[in-house]
Amino acid sequence: MASLTADILLVQFINGLFIAAGIYLVASGLSLVFGVLGVLNFAHGSFYMYGAFFVFTWIGFKLGGFWPALLIAPFAVVIVGVATEIVFLRPIYKADPLYQLLLTYGLVLMFGDLVKLIWGADNQSVARPPGFEGTIAIFGAQFLSYQMFVLIPIGIATILGLYLLLNHTQIGNVVRAATQDREMVGALGINVRLLYTGVFAIGAFLGGLGGAVLAPMGALYPGMDFDVIIEVFLVVVLGGLGSMAGTALGALIYGELKSLGILLVPDLESVFIYVLMVIVLLTRPQGLLGKRLETSR
Repeated sequence: MASLTADILLVQFINGLFIAAGIYLVASGLSLVFGVLGVLNFAHGSFYMYGAFFVFTWIGFKLGGFWPALLIAPFAVVIVGVATEIVFLRPIYKADPLYQLLLTYGLVLMFGDLVKLIWGADNQSVARPPGFEGTIAIFGAQFLSYQMFVLIPIGIATILGLYLLLNHTQIGNVVRAATQDREMVGALGINVRLLYTGVFAIGAFLGGLGGAVLAPMGALYPGMDFDVIIEVFLVVVLGGLGSMAGTALGALIYGELKSLGILLVPDLESVFIYVLMVIVLLTRPQGLLGKRLETSR
């Protein structure tokens, strides 16, 4: 076990922020979709995977550099997400949640096979953009400049953007109203189907954005959607399903505990977060900031 000093703890805290920013980008989309549609979309990890592979394809075919790919990939994922919502999810909104979960799990398998068919089963990679290949020294430790100057700003911008959208716009008022009483929103003349599709599109965009931003941070491979969705579920369950503030808090806790676990017990880096999640589920099943949701469609 590493000797804990103030400098070491501060370095791990910064590492935790990097982890939190990355997982929040993906988890926010899942939480938003569940809060409005009441659908726990297991295939949300596939949107993350497709965002990463779209960046890889854009750069590989020399259609442009990393920055245009970072902008375009999430919108390409939106097309996949909207098609998924209209074709697969819309017919089962009134079905038992178990059926919804089984369907979205089936979509994961389908999307995974498509990745193997299109991109192959080998690991792929995306280089960090020019100017961000190196590191920066903070408190004697080396951090990737990409994490500091790209990942963190995009994570903060996403938090602020969602907050402003949901709390200071007319669209946000409608979305928040739909989380409380969908039938009343429909009675007011609002096209609920279009609202659902729009919210699902935003969720898919966030998942694709997470994949695009994190693409240079590791290998791209079929099955990466399974790996990330487990972490995403941990975050949203900890913070509270459907709570955007809870998702941000859950991501922060997840990142810091995982970073601390890497320092203290590298072979069991996630042990702290799993223990905390069990405690939260036993004492507050709706999550730290979540509310007991009664969905009505």
